Amino acid sequence: MDRAEKKAFVATLHDVLQKTSVVVVAHYSGLTVAQMQALRKHMREAGATVQVTKNRLTKIALEGTEIASVASLLKGPTLLAYSKDPVAAAKAAVAFAKDNEKLVILGGAMGSTVLNAEAVKSLATLPSLDEMRAKLIGLIQAPATKLAQLANAPAGKLARVVKAYADKGVAA
Repeated sequence: MDRAEKKAFVATLHDVLQKTSVVVVAHYSGLTVAQMQALRKHMREAGATVQVTKNRLTKIALEGTEIASVASLLKGPTLLAYSKDPVAAAKAAVAFAKDNEKLVILGGAMGSTVLNAEAVKSLATLPSLDEMRAKLIGLIQAPATKLAQLANAPAGKLARVVKAYADKGVAA
């Protein structure tokens, strides 16, 4: 990469990192090319992105962002996993790390909050943004459904009583 390409890359990475809500930093030393491709696919399916960059360029791109605190984790062969959904990158990274011990989660950041490896694992246990929306919609719809059931229940009971008397009269 020449100097102009590096500047363009740093500017692009800075913009991406400024818009993300969570970043996970991990060591990937020892992963094969096939495992890295599987990791990228797994992240993409979860709505996250994995990027292997030069630590020095990443530190420059982190300057001026909320997540600049992860710069101290950038030592050795590191990768960044990030997403707009607050838990997508953490979930995907932790799930992949369970199957591949060579992916070692170092920590991360959620906004201006620094996360250690245990905090990233805890974050991965939370429901995703879509799951939370579904639960919220379910809670909102539940009272309306129950109200409709209650409104229909007396009419249904009355109809069953009338039908029972009609059947009794036919039987007699």
